[in-house]
Amino acid sequence: MVAQPFVRIENVTKRFGRFTALDRISLDIAEGEFLTIVGPSGSGKSTLIRLLVGIDDVTEGTIRLNGTRIDTMPANKRPTCMVFQSLALFPHMSVGRNIEFPQKLKKIAPAARKARALELLRLLRLPEDYYGKMIGQLSGGERQRVALARALAFDPQIIVFDEPLSALDYRLRKTLEKELKDLHARTGKTFVYITHSLEEAMVMSDRIAIMKRGRFEQIDVAEAIYSRPVSRFVASFMGEVNLFEAAEEQGKARWGDAGIRALSGGLALPAGWRGALMVRPELLRFVAEGQGADFTVQGRVVAEYALGSRIQYAIDTLAGTRITVERPFEQRLAAGSDAPVTLGWDRDAVHPIAEEPRHATA
Repeated sequence: MVAQPFVRIENVTKRFGRFTALDRISLDIAEGEFLTIVGPSGSGKSTLIRLLVGIDDVTEGTIRLNGTRIDTMPANKRPTCMVFQSLALFPHMSVGRNIEFPQKLKKIAPAARKARALELLRLLRLPEDYYGKMIGQLSGGERQRVALARALAFDPQIIVFDEPLSALDYRLRKTLEKELKDLHARTGKTFVYITHSLEEAMVMSDRIAIMKRGRFEQIDVAEAIYSRPVSRFVASFMGEVNLFEAAEEQGKARWGDAGIRALSGGLALPAGWRGALMVRPELLRFVAEGQGADFTVQGRVVAEYALGSRIQYAIDTLAGTRITVERPFEQRLAAGSDAPVTLGWDRDAVHPIAEEPRHATA
């Protein structure tokens, strides 16, 4: 017998008047999973989590938790809690009173509420004397921790995050990404997280779901989405990428007009295949005379960009195609701009992306 998924979102549609924000989407979430939903503005991310926690109503379809429908439950009856981008902390209350608020609603005794608040402060690595501090006395990172402590005080089965780190500076955001991942491991709660940031998704998630125009484009682990995207949209959304127009010709890839040479038999493709061949910038290398590669192309360096431990090059091929190359900084080219170069890459570095992929469910 197949185990029932912890959360099952099935054929859910959400309309606002004539506008369809979500279009028959389906998704299973495992208990204890850290799932991150990413996509551009207007893709449906926020609408989906608002349906999950009950802020908005489903137009069509069902949402089940452990086999029980929750899409028809009032928001205050669902075992879910949302951490908002604004955090929504009460500025007139102390840290302790903010954390205790969910338990006060449940009419838990004051002594038990305080004990739980102090326990959550320790869990979020805040000193116990923060219990009496006011929200205005805290830094941005400390406020994030208090918001998380208050969410955990609800004792929800699912915690939903609405871009909670987007307003923070880069250094603090990177610290809190690691802390959130660690907190997820320590609590075992199910996290559903939305963000515009690819880095956040890659660092924290068990799986990533990429949305576009109210549908899931791809749902998978980060490595699979990065290395094997199902569409040009996903490939480009997951960072810098080289996409070459291509088609099957006599069983092999014809690389369009980029001037690419196949040196060892080419790349096999199914009959009638058309689409794009993806090569990530870090999988290209500069090839000196006498060195081998499955594919090569000649060009000139037009720009270089230092990226800390890496360096990125913009290369214009002799056929006029722009290619991005990324190498470790210690492999920086001695030659400057307009230097002629030969780029090479191996067959294993190429990922074919066929036209018109199917929408994802998982």
